[in-house]
Amino acid sequence: MEHCPNCPTQSVVDPPEYIYENYYHPQIVQVVHPIQVIKQHHCVPVPQHVFAYSEQDVWCNQTEMRGSAARVRGKAATRARR
Repeated sequence: MEHCPNCPTQSVVDPPEYIYENYYHPQIVQVVHPIQVIKQHHCVPVPQHVFAYSEQDVWCNQTEMRGSAARVRGKAATRARR
């Protein structure tokens, strides 16, 4: 088949083909991560040393400090004075 010089040229249009060019732009999306802080309180025994003391005054005789022999002599001297 040869080209016929006497035939007019015709144009046929196909349906269009779509070519997509994708462009991406950042979009901020906040993602919320909830955190709950739980404060736990614990009682811990800690020893606290407390000292209770008392005072008393004790009066001692000289004869009591010397011993039983001094007591005997002291009693004899007391009898002699009467």
